[in-house]
Amino acid sequence: MKKKVAIQGIAGSYHDVAAQRYFEGEAVELVACDTFREVIDEVAAGTVGMMAIENTIAGSLLQNHELIRQGNCRIVGEYKLRIMHSFAALPGTRAEDVTEVNSHPIALMQCRDFLDTLPNAKLVECDDTAGSARWVAEEQMHGHGVICARRAAEMYGLEVLAEGVETNKRNYTRFLVIARPDLAERMQQGMRPNMASLVFALPHTAGSLSKVLTILSFYDMNLSKIQSLPIIGREWEYMFYVNLTFDDYTRYRQALEAIMPLTNDLKILGEYEQGKQSI
Repeated sequence: MKKKVAIQGIAGSYHDVAAQRYFEGEAVELVACDTFREVIDEVAAGTVGMMAIENTIAGSLLQNHELIRQGNCRIVGEYKLRIMHSFAALPGTRAEDVTEVNSHPIALMQCRDFLDTLPNAKLVECDDTAGSARWVAEEQMHGHGVICARRAAEMYGLEVLAEGVETNKRNYTRFLVIARPDLAERMQQGMRPNMASLVFALPHTAGSLSKVLTILSFYDMNLSKIQSLPIIGREWEYMFYVNLTFDDYTRYRQALEAIMPLTNDLKILGEYEQGKQSI
């Protein structure tokens, strides 16, 4: 039986690449969604979701933190994908003949140095890297190039003219695997979690965050990320999204109990195994 995985985007997108890598060895059936909110809806219906949460260059996808919290999803895993952009076009096209390059705006931004070597090419932003590749292929857009994953170029019959065209080679996107709580429990049987994602609010008093961080440090929790988002309708109050890594699960649970009286609306978004990172 194929594993259904909901992603934002289409086959050949970086979400697709991350899903194939994370579920390597399993047959994956993609559920293509136009928006991340649709991914959350699919997860609520019992489908596993794969969702980008941060990029080492572009930063965090802030709205996805909130979607996961509000959607009552459970994080069951992560995968850190190195983003390697390819420059592709219809077979037989020469790079110097390209007059327009289509791709997602972030992909275009990440390949600026390479694109500067194509002085005759106009840059046109699109919704999706893989969608750009499919459009150029299906519409036979001669003179157009795309920035996309090699998987997308091969899938839609384009020729890769240059590979690894991203300016910064340390370009990674962190993807979260999310599921409905009942499905998450089944997926995580036998796992030994060493990472947790939490969210909480704090009283609007001096030192409230410092006290929480001091306790986490006392219990040997490694704070790998902290992100604040404003609470809508409550001026100058924030939700704090925190990632912890740890070696001792018992110490982690003790740390949670210790910070609980100091926080409001504490919620565990997921306890899972720290993910692999592609080379």
